Amino acid sequence: MILERSMSDPWLSNTYLVAAGPGAEAFFVDAGGPVEPLLAAAEQLELRPTHVLLTHHHHDHVVELPTIVERYPGIEVLIHPGERDLVEGVTGDLEPDGVLEIGGLAVQALHTPGHTNGMLSLLVGGTDVFTGDTLFKNSVGGVRAPGSTSYADLKHSVMEVLLALPPETIVRPGHTDPTTVADELESNRFVRVWRGLDPEGSEPCTALGEPATLVLLGDDYDGGHKAWVRWEDGRDDIVPGSQVQPR
Repeated sequence: MILERSMSDPWLSNTYLVAAGPGAEAFFVDAGGPVEPLLAAAEQLELRPTHVLLTHHHHDHVVELPTIVERYPGIEVLIHPGERDLVEGVTGDLEPDGVLEIGGLAVQALHTPGHTNGMLSLLVGGTDVFTGDTLFKNSVGGVRAPGSTSYADLKHSVMEVLLALPPETIVRPGHTDPTTVADELESNRFVRVWRGLDPEGSEPCTALGEPATLVLLGDDYDGGHKAWVRWEDGRDDIVPGSQVQPR
């Protein structure tokens, strides 16, 4: 399988170009990283891009979409039907649990809500899963961005969908570097607590200006932190670590 990645400097967001082999039909996953290197790779490898598959609607994952569409007029641009009206240039729906066949590769859309309601992860060839903003190397997605749903949704998407895949599955996130299911089960601090391997924290804190308990100050993909907090009414949440102070 051919897999090329381009990452933006300001957002650390990835665009991927995927194909079964040289001369085959190909597809892009998201459109947030600079696409010019991928367009050049497609030409060099004589690939024929037919689809852009979007994990979700956020600007840092779709900003380069017009450049792809201009280069390949008529290319199909697909996203979860619930987010279709949120991105200009989308041409059709990427149905949850549906399977596309593109150039000999099977692409299964896995519904992984939490960061957004229509978030999709894409399992390609049964070996690689593109996780958008649901699961990162050593971190997980937040649930405070536009269109987000809940902590419970995110946890279910990570633990019951993505990390239920075979341990050798390669995880290719929407930001920064790849990892594997096995590595995240072992080293991701959020996952370790969810698995019962590490204890929850109990430090009082202030999060987003409100009193809470700091369950975990974990890593984020950008070198900063994400915080798992528990509000006074018992609800769990994941918020930017920069918005949490000791109390």
